[in-house]
Amino acid sequence: MKSCFERVCPTVQFMVAMLVTIIATGGTESSCTADDENSSQRQVMDLWPDGVPGATQTGDGDVPQLIVTHAESQNAVPAVVILPGGGYRGRAMDHEGYQIADWFRSMGFTSAICTYRVRGQGNDGKGYGHPYPMTDAQRAIQTVRANAKEWNVIPDKIGVIGFSAGGHLASTVSTHFADTNVQQGDHIAEISSRPDFSILCYPVIAMGVDFTHAGSQRNLLGTDPDPRLVTLMSNDKQVTAQTPPTFLFHTAADTVVPVKNSLVYYQACVDHGVPAEMHVFPEGRHGVGLAKGISGASAWPELCRDWLQRIVKN
Repeated sequence: MKSCFERVCPTVQFMVAMLVTIIATGGTESSCTADDENSSQRQVMDLWPDGVPGATQTGDGDVPQLIVTHAESQNAVPAVVILPGGGYRGRAMDHEGYQIADWFRSMGFTSAICTYRVRGQGNDGKGYGHPYPMTDAQRAIQTVRANAKEWNVIPDKIGVIGFSAGGHLASTVSTHFADTNVQQGDHIAEISSRPDFSILCYPVIAMGVDFTHAGSQRNLLGTDPDPRLVTLMSNDKQVTAQTPPTFLFHTAADTVVPVKNSLVYYQACVDHGVPAEMHVFPEGRHGVGLAKGISGASAWPELCRDWLQRIVKN
C-alpha cells in the first residue's frame, strides 16, 4: 500500500449539517500481549534501561516501555509517539494503541507506543501522578529522535498523538518541552523533546474548570492540588508560538470529556499563531479510537492523513 506521501489523498466531501470544521492557518497493559494480533512485528524496549527515575517498585507498572512498529521503507520516514488514554489510571492499549500503530504503519510512519506511568487501580494515592507521565512521554520523543538513524526516521519529523487523557499528555509535551531535566552523562536528555506535530483526539485539556475530566485531574494532580499546578497543567494556558502544528478532533456528543476542551486549545493556537486544524463531529461517544462505523466521525483518519501530508511535506 502506498503511503499518503506517495499519493494524493482524495478530497473528503461532507455536509455542513453533519460536520463542523474549523481550520486555522496561523484495560491496562504495559507491553505487547496476546491481545495484539501484530505483536510479532513490534520491538519492545525499556524507556529507562539504566533505571527509572522516581520508580517506587519494579513491577510492570513501574517500568515504562516503548513498543515500536517500524515502517516498511527503504527511505527515512516520519515517526509518531502514541499515548493511549485511560484517565491517567490505566491505558487503552488496543483501540488507542496497537490499532493506531497499525494505521500509522499503513501510511508509512514508524510509531512508538509509550506505556507511560499512571496512577493505577484504586485511586488510592499509589502509582504515579505528575510529573512522571510527562517525564516518560518527553523521554519517549527523545528516545525516538536519538534512534532516528538506526530506525530510519527523519529526526525533525517526529510527532505525537494522544487520546483522551493521553491527549492531555500529548498537549503537555507540546507545551512543556523545555521542562526537561538533564542529568550529567544522560545524552538522551540533551536531545529536544519538542514534537514536530501534535494530534489530539478527544483530549482532556483544561484543569480546575467545570468541563474538566475530574478523574484525570485527580489521578494526575491528586485530590487537593496546588492552584499553581492546576494552572500549569491547563495546557490551553501554556500554548506559545513554539507549540507545534496541531490537529484536533472531538465529538459534540462526548459526555465524558466535553468538546470545550478541544475548543479552548484550538483557540489558544489561533491566538498564538500556531497552525491548527480542528474537526467537531455531531455523533460518537467518548473513546471512539479510529471511529469505524460512526457517522461523520469515521472521516477523521482520512482528514488527519491529508493534514499530515501537508505538515510533514513542509
